[in-house]
Amino acid sequence: MLLTQEQITRYHQDGFLLLESAFDPQEIDRLREAFTRDCLIPGPQRVAEEGRDEVRAVYASHQRQAEYAGLVRDPRLLTPVRQLLTDDVYIYQFKINAKPAFGGEKWSWHQDYVAWRIADNLPAPLQVNAAVFLDDVDEFNGPVIFLPGSHRSGLINDSRKATAKSTQHLDPDDIALTEHQLSGLVAERGMVSPKGRAGSVVLFSPEIVHGSAPNMSPFPRRLLIMTYNDTTNLPSYPDGQPRPDYVVCRDTEPLRVLDAPFLEALQGAGA
Repeated sequence: MLLTQEQITRYHQDGFLLLESAFDPQEIDRLREAFTRDCLIPGPQRVAEEGRDEVRAVYASHQRQAEYAGLVRDPRLLTPVRQLLTDDVYIYQFKINAKPAFGGEKWSWHQDYVAWRIADNLPAPLQVNAAVFLDDVDEFNGPVIFLPGSHRSGLINDSRKATAKSTQHLDPDDIALTEHQLSGLVAERGMVSPKGRAGSVVLFSPEIVHGSAPNMSPFPRRLLIMTYNDTTNLPSYPDGQPRPDYVVCRDTEPLRVLDAPFLEALQGAGA
């Protein structure tokens, strides 16, 4: 549950940290089942692949599924996040990015904090992203690719394209790096794609440059991403109108760590 000082140093230096097999197969099965249920609930929180019926992303599943409500407070996630950030954090955004087999689309090169600063006037990049592999991730099914240390270069872009795809979700295409910007950063930083078994976790900075290729394989790649934010670092919404609650969570009360792993807590509650 606790990161070592070496792991903390590596996170701050590289901008990401892989924790292999943090969750066991039974827990991942429950999280997959919850994802399947959540995909059946209609609404704007469900985003489809362009021109296809398959799900590309689902937002705020922790507001509808008990497994995810427990997961955000699981000691294997919340304890390391508090070590890297601060004791008082809340869920700023919760989403599951799904790349279906044989055609899950790419995610353009971008920095998360750019979107949040533009859309929500988030004061500072005081967040940690915790990404849980719901499937085995390998070189074939579109893993996330990071540019190590790029979070220490500051914001590369600070505006969105005039041809934005959505006013609500800020698709990575809207804030994508140019080919020139990316080529320079890759020459300086290189590229790394953390891979591992389902149940592994990647903690990563809101400022690290990352993206992913299409999934051309017969294997799905579902990635659950919880963004924890410092409770003193609240958005102020520049136009006075916040984005919907399923995109930017309103509950900013500090999260408290569960006494047991989320599945044990659910079983104890009779869920």
